Amino acid sequence: MTTLIYDGSFEGLLTAVYEIYERKICQIKIQKEKWLSTALFEDVLQIHTDTQKASRVLKALQQKISAAGLQRLYAAHTAGLEGEDVMLIGYIRYVFDSPQNVEEDYGNKYVLRLSEIVRKVRREKHRMEAFVRFQKLEDETFYAAIEPDFNVVPLLSKHFKDRYTDQKWIIYDLRRNYGIYYNLHDVEYITLDFSVNNPSNVISAYTEDEGLYQHLWQNYFKSVNITARKNTKLHMRHIPKRYWRYLTEKF
Repeated sequence: MTTLIYDGSFEGLLTAVYEIYERKICQIKIQKEKWLSTALFEDVLQIHTDTQKASRVLKALQQKISAAGLQRLYAAHTAGLEGEDVMLIGYIRYVFDSPQNVEEDYGNKYVLRLSEIVRKVRREKHRMEAFVRFQKLEDETFYAAIEPDFNVVPLLSKHFKDRYTDQKWIIYDLRRNYGIYYNLHDVEYITLDFSVNNPSNVISAYTEDEGLYQHLWQNYFKSVNITARKNTKLHMRHIPKRYWRYLTEKF
C-alpha cells in the first residue's frame, strides 16, 4: 500500500494519476498534505504538482470521456468531500483501463459514486445561485457571505459574472475562508484578512442606503406573503433553514 500526499488541487490529483501509472503502483491511499499521516511502516510518496504531467493526463481523459464527463469529474473533486480522493482516482483508472466510454456504467461503484457526488454538488450550486444576497459596501463593491455544504465557489463564477457584469462583487465562503472577486473584467480568488462570522460584522462598511434597501426587500417579501397559503414544510424543503442566516428577507 502506497500513500500519496498531494496539495489538494485538481492538477495535483492528475499528477498523482500520472505517477501511479509511471511507477506502476497498484494499491494506494491518497491524502491532502495537511492530513499527512505519521504512521510507521507506510510507503509514502510526496506528489509535487506538475502542470505538464497533469496536462498529459487531462488530454488522455479528453480522449476517453466527453467534455461534460470531464466537468463532472472536476465538480466532484472541487466539492472537497473528505475521503473521496481514492474514489476519484479509482474512477480515472477505470476510465483508462476500459476499452469503451464508461460514463453511464452505473453498475461500477466508482461511476455510481461520482454520479451521487455530482448530484449533490449541482443541487448546492443551484441553491447558492438562488440564495446569494449581495450587500453594497462603501467602495461600491457588492459583498455576499455564504457557507455551502460543499466547496462550490469555483462553480459560481460564470453564473454571477454573466449576470452582474457591470458591478464589482465578492462572494465569500466563510467556512473555507476564501472567495471570488469580480473587478469588472476578470474573476479572481481572494482571501480576506479579517474574519466575518455573520453579515452584521461588516455593517460598518455598508453604504448609508444599504439598510434602506434591505428594509425595502424585507417589506416586499412580507407584502407578497399569503398567510392562508403558508406551507412551512414545503418552504423549508426549498430553502433549508441552514441558509437563512444570509438571506436578507430572513434577518
